[in-house]
Amino acid sequence: MALRKIVLQGDEILTKVCRPVSNFDERLHELLDDMKETLLQANGVGLAAPQVGILRRAVVVMNDEEEILELINPEIIDAEGEQTGPEGCLSIPGKTGMVTRPEFVRVRAQDRDGNWFEAEGYDLTARCFCHELEHLDGHLYTEHIDHFLSDEELLAYYKEQGYDVEEIEKEDGGEA
Repeated sequence: MALRKIVLQGDEILTKVCRPVSNFDERLHELLDDMKETLLQANGVGLAAPQVGILRRAVVVMNDEEEILELINPEIIDAEGEQTGPEGCLSIPGKTGMVTRPEFVRVRAQDRDGNWFEAEGYDLTARCFCHELEHLDGHLYTEHIDHFLSDEELLAYYKEQGYDVEEIEKEDGGEA
């Protein structure tokens, strides 16, 4: 396994539509392993192949149980409800915007060996499914926001939601 460089906003690859995965081979397994390691190193909750420079329909998503799901050729097959909350992206470091997403999402995807399965999630997992699958079609969450949130706006949101703002500030090194 190896860490991969995360592509940043402005790189043309983030605007391209990814090709389906058709070879479920060692190269794919290596990509998925590298993406998981890169995701964990970056303290993210999701990562799509184009974010590491690969135009293939593959994502990794950390679910509510902190398991990393590998989704190959994923598609959303059901979505319900609505949630609005702060969203960021490893390809746009240090920026956060408010995005409305479904509260529940079910996806259909293939595993690393090509077997089809379904996965579902609520809240952050649902948000992550939507966010990462958009990357596969060349879209970024910034297409859904009115403006980036200032540190003060973000802290005010977390405080309003009942989060321990002091703990958040400690995790961010004193900054939100």
